[in-house]
Amino acid sequence: MSCPFQRLLDPSGRPDPYPLFAELRATPVARQDDGTYVVSTYREIVALLHDPRISSRRRDLDRTPAFIALDPPEHDRLRRLAMRHFGPPGSPGRIDALRPDMLEITTGLIDALAGKRRADLVEEVAYPLPVAMICRLLGVPREDEGRFHAWADELIETLAPGEERRAERERARREVTGKLNDYLDGLVDARRREPGDDMLSGFIADGEMTQVEIVRTGVLLLIAGHETTINLIANGMLTFLRNPEILARVQADPGLIVPAVEELLRFEPPVQMLSSRVALEDLTVAGVDIPAGSPIVLALAAGSRDPAHVPDPDRFSLDRPRNEHLGFGGGVHYCFGAPLARLEAQIVLTELVGRLREPRLVTDPPPYRPSPVLRGPRHLWVEYAEVARP
Repeated sequence: MSCPFQRLLDPSGRPDPYPLFAELRATPVARQDDGTYVVSTYREIVALLHDPRISSRRRDLDRTPAFIALDPPEHDRLRRLAMRHFGPPGSPGRIDALRPDMLEITTGLIDALAGKRRADLVEEVAYPLPVAMICRLLGVPREDEGRFHAWADELIETLAPGEERRAERERARREVTGKLNDYLDGLVDARRREPGDDMLSGFIADGEMTQVEIVRTGVLLLIAGHETTINLIANGMLTFLRNPEILARVQADPGLIVPAVEELLRFEPPVQMLSSRVALEDLTVAGVDIPAGSPIVLALAAGSRDPAHVPDPDRFSLDRPRNEHLGFGGGVHYCFGAPLARLEAQIVLTELVGRLREPRLVTDPPPYRPSPVLRGPRHLWVEYAEVARP
């Protein structure tokens, strides 16, 4: 029988990978046949997320990657310049100011479900809101949304770790990244001619990023700014519908949506693993020697369900006194868009729970996207009795 990690990479394991993650934790640091080391326990993952001897620079990326694939100090410089126009201290109220727009868009999306008795919550609700918000933040015309939706799908499917089909994945990644770079390059040129109140225009006005850096940062935020949130929302509704007692509690007390989203980030995280780390020097982790240059995979989903870290980890609970999950990673690469993702998920899930009457799953498990890195349903078909007024 193949090892747990290899079975995790197989699409057949996507509906329920957690028994495989539990198997993986039996060997906290597991060397794979291709020389990759998979780390699956909470304490070891947290330590490596903060260890400067671990590089985020993937060997298959070009010479000017986005800051997510760079190490300090270059990573810190570009992230700081990007954050200046996204959150504190440069733009402390930018995300919260989007709340009314998020609610208005969400209300419209759910209004559109009225008069029907069945809907795909991924395509009809979970996808449109995050896309609308990241377009608004970056200054991407909404009419161009369809162009990058397909590109984002193609790019996500190239992120699997391991040597299998590596050359094919690298070729596909270069091709789709080239399309995204060309699109953003043209958009940056347009914003130079006609600046707006958006992040790309802010990057240009600062004058501290090159054209290539602005383009790569824009591509990163465009993809990361909606893909993971789609999965968080879809995984959330799936979890609620599988647990009627949880659904009933959140319906009765909408304030519980805040701890519910944090528990979702632990229990059903959109990002299951980080597959791009490399050891810069020889390391010893949990008694295992990792040679310099070795690829390292951090199995975040396994760490967040580590029974050595959290009691009763395979139960979804709204009452955890502390929820120190790995849903947004950690260290210098802690998720840039965490405040945006949290707010979007809280608003959408509150409205879905409050307005869909007698919702029930059509198919369980639903069909999943094949990526083992960013895990979520491709479709989430739900039947319901009616849609309540907002």
